Amino acid sequence: MGMDAGGGKLPYSYAGQQDGGKLVKSVSRVEPRRFGLGLVAGFLLVTCAYFSTAKFDAIQIAMTSRPVSSNAGGVGVGSLEVGGVVAAADTYNASRQGLDLGKKGPGATSMADEGSEAEALEKDGGKASSPSGPGSWSGVPAALLPPVSSEEAANSTLESGGLEDEELQVQDAVASGSKRSKDSAAAAAATRSANVSSPSVVHSHHAILPAPAQRIPEVKQADSETTPAREREWKPLCDVTSNRRIDWCELDGDVRVVGANASVTLVAPPGADNRTFRAESWRIKPYPRKADPNAMRFVRVLTVRSVASGSGEAACTDGGDDDVPALVFSDRGYTGNYFHAFTDVILPLFLTARRYAGEVRLLVADLQPWWVGKFLPVFRSISKYELVDLDRDPRVRCFRHVQVGLTSHADFSIDPRRAPNGYSMLDFTRFMRAAYGLPRGDVVAAAPARRPRLLVVARARTRRFVNTEEIVRGAEAVGFEAVVSEGTHEVAPFAELANGCDAIMGVHGAGLTNMVFLPTGGVVIQVVPLGGLEFVAGYFRGPSVDMGLRYLEYRIEPEESTLVDQYPRDHPIFTDPNGIKSKGWESLKDAYLDKQDVRLDMERFRPTLQEAIAHLRKAKAKANGDGNN
Repeated sequence: MGMDAGGGKLPYSYAGQQDGGKLVKSVSRVEPRRFGLGLVAGFLLVTCAYFSTAKFDAIQIAMTSRPVSSNAGGVGVGSLEVGGVVAAADTYNASRQGLDLGKKGPGATSMADEGSEAEALEKDGGKASSPSGPGSWSGVPAALLPPVSSEEAANSTLESGGLEDEELQVQDAVASGSKRSKDSAAAAAATRSANVSSPSVVHSHHAILPAPAQRIPEVKQADSETTPAREREWKPLCDVTSNRRIDWCELDGDVRVVGANASVTLVAPPGADNRTFRAESWRIKPYPRKADPNAMRFVRVLTVRSVASGSGEAACTDGGDDDVPALVFSDRGYTGNYFHAFTDVILPLFLTARRYAGEVRLLVADLQPWWVGKFLPVFRSISKYELVDLDRDPRVRCFRHVQVGLTSHADFSIDPRRAPNGYSMLDFTRFMRAAYGLPRGDVVAAAPARRPRLLVVARARTRRFVNTEEIVRGAEAVGFEAVVSEGTHEVAPFAELANGCDAIMGVHGAGLTNMVFLPTGGVVIQVVPLGGLEFVAGYFRGPSVDMGLRYLEYRIEPEESTLVDQYPRDHPIFTDPNGIKSKGWESLKDAYLDKQDVRLDMERFRPTLQEAIAHLRKAKAKANGDGNN
């Protein structure tokens, strides 16, 4: 038997082989008004029965004053909107301290668990939670909470702040995830509404009651000291796996740096739970040669850790936080070598800190005063603040953001796809020229009547040119004005000399690093010694092209090496260079880098010089002699 609209029994049944006409006749006697009331009552009974058994992990109640922007399926981004109820599974994680916007959204990467479902919203007695609490990440200001009803608005907030290198940074997502729970979908099917507004979150595991129209007070964008911080799920402090060159750490919140005991400590905010905070401890050497024990042996170990509030950490020396972010790095390792000074510190420092436009503090472990003085113009261009000698600093320095270890892609190279603000090697050369006040940005920015100038890098001890005077005559014969220089300890004079030239040439070695000061469009000629050293030539081959320079490579013959004066021609050093290399780096270095000088065959080398000057003349002709950059 069925139930009629009033709860009584309907006058029909399906018993036996009854004729269908009796059913139609019985139904036709029911009044339309009673039939409609019965449908409504039945629907309400079914709905109440469902709500009495269903369990909802996350329900977001939202009353609005404007229409919902919908996707092709007619629902708001990352949520189902029904009658003032937005079922938001995988949308927001919340706690008593605020909202977690760490889930993935369109075009964003999660800072938390990379694709796992959001945890259920914590029950808090039905009270609405607003963005508050001490864990805000500066990349996503509270004022940028996206309207859940607008896909365009959500996407517009995904990249607040610049993405950093993929090895160092991920960005908080401020849009909801796309996956929805079955329970939330069932709730969405119950009713439907056309409007939503700023969300108020109700935590519930059982029956969902309609919420009164509530509006969370608008959060205005303010300084980090006054903006309520939003809680986010915990992620490990340090990354020791994704980058083969360096281990690095990133700390946000109450960060205290104590140079005296080589520690960087994140203190948890009061009330933090195990979802938003975990105690960790890491031992980090902030120098980008982690796979090279020889380079790392003199780099100081820093302890990077997180501790609970009230753990007895020393108070800030100045009694407060420093809103300026801090970078912690070492200048030890191989930095005594000119090339390594650039590829291990100067270039990574540019890549990491340039985006701060001077508003960053540099905390240097293992600080070598002579080395810092050598590159002082670079440090002054990176930071407006004095460098901190971390090893000798007695203070407890407090910051809201600290990065331990510098961003590093590869030797003497930047990958613009992974760099903050899309920085490239061209940007790096512009920065270096500006840091040293160099006037020429392009090879055409020279007096039209002046001959193209070639800088010949003369090494003092190994891999020297032994026929320098002949090289100068050959260069002048094809149209160059040749300048020979070994360089000095001071960077600035050699930088000025290199910038005044149009081309630079030298045997493979650190002196070619000065090509960073050449004007764009210049030429680099690398002379590769004997011994199958083409692989080490790559340290300058690719980077020179990325700097906007023309690269030419000249590989010498055995007769152009002074090794012929030391060994018979049937010696393995000539006949089996791979065998020499197979014995390790020290064997290769001893045989081909430390004992070999170069005597260029000028007849054989002349076409390389001619190609270089032809390139420069073509560049100047194209600019019609007027191209100050």
